[in-house]
Amino acid sequence: MASPCPGGVLDFISALPMPTNLQTDSEASLRCGTLYLVATPIGNLEDISMRAIRILKEVDQIACEDTRHTLKLLDHYEIHKPLVSYHEHNELTRSPELVLAMEQGASVALVSDAGMPLVSDPGYRLVTLAIRHRIPVVPIPGPSALLAALSASGLPSHEFLFVGFLPARTGERQRALERLRIEDRTLIFYEAPHRIVEALEDVVEVLGGSRHVVVAREVTKLYEEFMRGRIETLLEDLRKKAPRGEITLLIAPPDKEALHAEGGAGDSASAVPLARRVEEIALERGVDTKSALKVAARERGLTRREAYKQLLITRDEA
Repeated sequence: MASPCPGGVLDFISALPMPTNLQTDSEASLRCGTLYLVATPIGNLEDISMRAIRILKEVDQIACEDTRHTLKLLDHYEIHKPLVSYHEHNELTRSPELVLAMEQGASVALVSDAGMPLVSDPGYRLVTLAIRHRIPVVPIPGPSALLAALSASGLPSHEFLFVGFLPARTGERQRALERLRIEDRTLIFYEAPHRIVEALEDVVEVLGGSRHVVVAREVTKLYEEFMRGRIETLLEDLRKKAPRGEITLLIAPPDKEALHAEGGAGDSASAVPLARRVEEIALERGVDTKSALKVAARERGLTRREAYKQLLITRDEA
């Protein structure tokens, strides 16, 4: 295997004592190839650091998901560097090519279409291969849709869990949500606009409809929008007018009182057997059993599925 740092003259130079403890990124890349993970704007082109611009101007080549998309950013900042495509369909073969170039002393910047590389974007194979070949991997931090959305969401931010994209199929999506049902941190997902309604319907089915959610749309872009409310209410609005653009979905932790009620130690309504409570609601509101069960489930912080199971159990025991 070739050495990640070329020998000869460069080895001799690197052995000389440095005049200070300071060292710039460009000085490091003179001695051996380096992989830079450069965060790019998630919408507004001004959201990029001076360091990121400098690195993109200094590297030998830039690996990107969509060369046409990245070219818009580079043209804006008058950066002219060779581009190579690196995406989910070619990363298996492209990663060794880039590592070989870096072993020969080239510096490479990896960018995604928006935000930090590897965060729900390609790059994992390249980073792990570079580390295995002892090539320095340097993060150049910057914009992140999940952090930007979380900061402005109004939901608890001291602890959160980023899940990435939910599965596209309903069954798989519900199973993924089921694993998160008792998670007591704010949940953050990325979601496609054409699937947001279906995703929220599954959230209601598995997590219940009473939680607060935020749908952050087109964050940092011209039509940035934050839609806030309880899941069921927000779902009704989205059914009328489906949103467009990039979406970050945030779900608040379950209400502690609801969890307490689920454990059987809640208010007087929760102390009543579920079957009896469903009958009470049906009589009080003049609704059918299905609608009454939905109300009773919301009172107790249960999903409709859980409430239905409990209803069958209480009826069997009666």
